[in-house]
Amino acid sequence: MPVESGSSAAARQAKQKRKSHSLSIRRTNSTEQERSGLQRDMLDGQDSKLPLSLRSNLLDLFSQIEREFENLYIENLELRRDIETLNDRLAAEGQTLEGADLAKGALKTKASHSTSQLSQKLKTTYKASTSKIVSSFKATTSRAVCQLGREYVGHRDGIWDLSVSRTQPVVLGTASADHSAMLWSIETGKCLLKYMGHQGSVNSIKFHPTEQMALTASGDQTAHIWRYMVQLPTPQPVADISQTPCEDDVDFSDKDEADGEVEGPTDCPSVRVATTTLRSHQGVVIAADWLVGGKQVVTASWDRAANLYDVETSELVHSLTGHDQELTHCCTHPTQRLVVTSSRDTTFRLWDFRDPSIHSVNVFQGHTDAVTSAVFTVGDNVVSGSDDRTVKVWDLKNMRSPIATIRTDSAVNRISVSVTQKIIALPHDNRQVRLFDMAGVRLARLPRSNRQGHRRMVCCSAWCEDNTSCNLFTCGFDRQAIGWNINIPALLQEK
Repeated sequence: MPVESGSSAAARQAKQKRKSHSLSIRRTNSTEQERSGLQRDMLDGQDSKLPLSLRSNLLDLFSQIEREFENLYIENLELRRDIETLNDRLAAEGQTLEGADLAKGALKTKASHSTSQLSQKLKTTYKASTSKIVSSFKATTSRAVCQLGREYVGHRDGIWDLSVSRTQPVVLGTASADHSAMLWSIETGKCLLKYMGHQGSVNSIKFHPTEQMALTASGDQTAHIWRYMVQLPTPQPVADISQTPCEDDVDFSDKDEADGEVEGPTDCPSVRVATTTLRSHQGVVIAADWLVGGKQVVTASWDRAANLYDVETSELVHSLTGHDQELTHCCTHPTQRLVVTSSRDTTFRLWDFRDPSIHSVNVFQGHTDAVTSAVFTVGDNVVSGSDDRTVKVWDLKNMRSPIATIRTDSAVNRISVSVTQKIIALPHDNRQVRLFDMAGVRLARLPRSNRQGHRRMVCCSAWCEDNTSCNLFTCGFDRQAIGWNINIPALLQEK
């Protein structure tokens, strides 16, 4: 058995002694190692399924983050002190200028120049950080005044669409999910006529441009044309409702009122047979409208097609195909043979029937979600609304990009544009109705509280250009239509 020599044993003992001594020095003199030792002790005392090395790395990272926040906090305090110093200097120089003698003109000019430099420096330093915040609080010199005129209650289910007749007598028409359409007296709120010819939800109603005829589209895959004859009742005096500035209303409660069963009008005459029934769709007919002149109508359906019919013969003239998903709306130009259809495929299409031999179509992809409606204005504009919470104004002469974009906080349903005032009314899913001009500037928000306004999603809006007590109408899934008196100051209309 080999025997270790005395010299080698002594060397080995000295080496171990030096190693233990160096370890003890590093542990006692290094602050970082003390901290890491404390961290290890903390890690050992905690119950965790994470590996010890990963937990240690996390603690190191959190320590670095804490140090960064400390540095930022110190810099913030220093900046605040600098701002206070500059403000004190400005205040002191301002007081000196006010009490200075007029003889000291040179000193006054110099101090004024110094003050302006400091003021400009402050503005330049903090303008960039505050400009975005300030821009969202632009003040308006004139504000629209919105007054609730009358409520039209009688449907047993939500109201999808509404329209105002173009001929005398001027009446309000509503289309409801309760399988009926109703005609109302605008001044009295009384139901004048009830159409009950559909077997499904009535999704749209539009009036003939020159005759007392209505066009309704339904979930029973048909569109009906029916005649009506009504006599307006004598208007009753209405209690005075104080004018409410649109921007000052307060939503006192978001609680919806109890949905009791609403009794329909008992003395309202009804029509059950259509004059003309238009059949050819294979899905829900979601909207319909009259072409200029009233001799043809266009329908939009969930079968991804829009159909053009001849009113007199009820025959299908053209089937407008090309959309990839269900159609949501259709609208015709008031003076030209143009049709615009919107779809859930995020596009809307412009169909041109002005030349009998050529039927051109243009596709526009300006939204990122379903286009809920696209409507013409009296001029050369198209306004489109979408579930992507935007509304865009387009120029028919140059449709490559919108001339104005309105961004909102909720999905937009069937919009309408005033002919005379050129105001866009936006009904929203969140029960709000907002008004904008054609440049995208917000004019007003209609009052909505626990006492007035809609309590459910607002589905549609329609303007009335005749001299009636209400010039804007809205309807929603709270089973009621509301008439509003909108007063836009002349200053805003000129802009």
